[in-house]
Amino acid sequence: MAIFGYLEIFFFTFTLLLLCAVWRRNKSWRKSSVPTDWPLVRMLPWILGVSRRIHSAVTQLMNECGGAFEFKGPWFGNMDMLITSDPANIHHIFSKNFSNYPKGPEFRKIFEVFGDGIFNADFELWELHRRTTLSVFNHATFHTSLGRAVCGKVETGLLPVLDSFLKQGVDVDLQDIFQRFTFDNICKLVLDHDPQSLSIDLPYIPCEKAFNDVIEALFYRHVLPESVWKLQKWLGLGKERKLTEAWKAFDEFIYPHVTFRDGEQNDDSKLLTSFRKAYEEKNMGSSRGLSVFLRDTALNLMFAGRDTTSTCLTWLFWLIAKNPSTETKILEEMESRLQLKEDKNWRFFSVEESRELIYLHGALCESLRLFPPVALEHKAPITPDTLPSGNHLEPNSKVIVSFYSTGRMESVWGKDCLEFKPERWISPRGGTKHEPSYKFPAFNAGPRTCLGKEMAFAQMKMVAAAIIYHYNIQLVEGHPVTPSDSVILQAKHGLRVRLSRKSV
Repeated sequence: MAIFGYLEIFFFTFTLLLLCAVWRRNKSWRKSSVPTDWPLVRMLPWILGVSRRIHSAVTQLMNECGGAFEFKGPWFGNMDMLITSDPANIHHIFSKNFSNYPKGPEFRKIFEVFGDGIFNADFELWELHRRTTLSVFNHATFHTSLGRAVCGKVETGLLPVLDSFLKQGVDVDLQDIFQRFTFDNICKLVLDHDPQSLSIDLPYIPCEKAFNDVIEALFYRHVLPESVWKLQKWLGLGKERKLTEAWKAFDEFIYPHVTFRDGEQNDDSKLLTSFRKAYEEKNMGSSRGLSVFLRDTALNLMFAGRDTTSTCLTWLFWLIAKNPSTETKILEEMESRLQLKEDKNWRFFSVEESRELIYLHGALCESLRLFPPVALEHKAPITPDTLPSGNHLEPNSKVIVSFYSTGRMESVWGKDCLEFKPERWISPRGGTKHEPSYKFPAFNAGPRTCLGKEMAFAQMKMVAAAIIYHYNIQLVEGHPVTPSDSVILQAKHGLRVRLSRKSV
């Protein structure tokens, strides 16, 4: 490591000691949402002081500062950044001036575990990923296969596992259940392999749990000086050690499933088959190799399919438990739209039928607005730019976009912005009310809008409807439910509930 790197670490350690003295001698500065600009350490004390509630602190700051704030870090930390949640800025960065804000080398450095997958890709490689994924999603048999797979997993995995907890009379962590459900489903979709992590014995599968370690480590790479997390990686310490172990777990799980058997190379409905063809047609070269490219592709799709969907479902059931009248309305809608009351028995419904569940759709949108699975996005311009908020950006300057804060701003959503109101997503004619992605960026915005949006809504409706129809959900008293400090907004301690059978 270079001498300058050692100096950075020395100054970072010295800063921490200085902050301890400041913390003890003067606590009044912590009461303000606007960071104090201190000599030498600049605004670093603020970010350390709110590190255990970073998302809510940034939201408070955004509301007070009008949706944009220039954060100044110590000179040795490379931590200067613009924090924004302003929809006008989001529209500018993600749509109007999209080409000036690629993911870039700094983003790839932080998210290196995802390799050349769609999350890290720019320009031609990104277009290849997007075009190939769309071709599969638009395949004639895709939605039928998706619906069949989700219903099958609900019937053979979700309901038996929840019944087991109910019979034992013990509480269950719904977040863990949802993560297992979505992991199995996305593995089947991407790798054509069901690891059956959602089984009654809840087996430990290293790859499935590795995602949790990854998202925490990636978050801290955003807030720590690069030299610090790189030193931790080199020494094998802390969250960097867990990230390295997770990387190994991903590789051991995925690589055996990215080789092709005879006859598979012609099945265009399979994701990896399509990506293999796209790779070969583009003659992308062998700098990393086909198997590495397919590993990166699979990992990115698995990450998107597991964590975002399971996170939305977790917060949905927490919000419903806190607002029980909404559950009644969801049940009434299911009975009227799906004729469940007349049938007097549960039945699975198709992807097309799921679009009839307008109120449930609104409840999911509220969950995504208040707790967007991807809480923040990291951007950097290639050329100088001035945002609608008036902030000027130099090339490669860091921009942190807080999607979490966007959904909680009075200036965007009104004085009832913190309330769970599925009705806000229903139009006067009773249909689904649509909001622009820069105001509701839960699925990203602009050209990088999530390709699996409709697939995610269909899956979440099927899972949520099955649970709401069969069970009463009661939160475990005293169990803390707060957002985690990570790039994916999971519940920090899970969502522990008790189940009882619903009389229908």
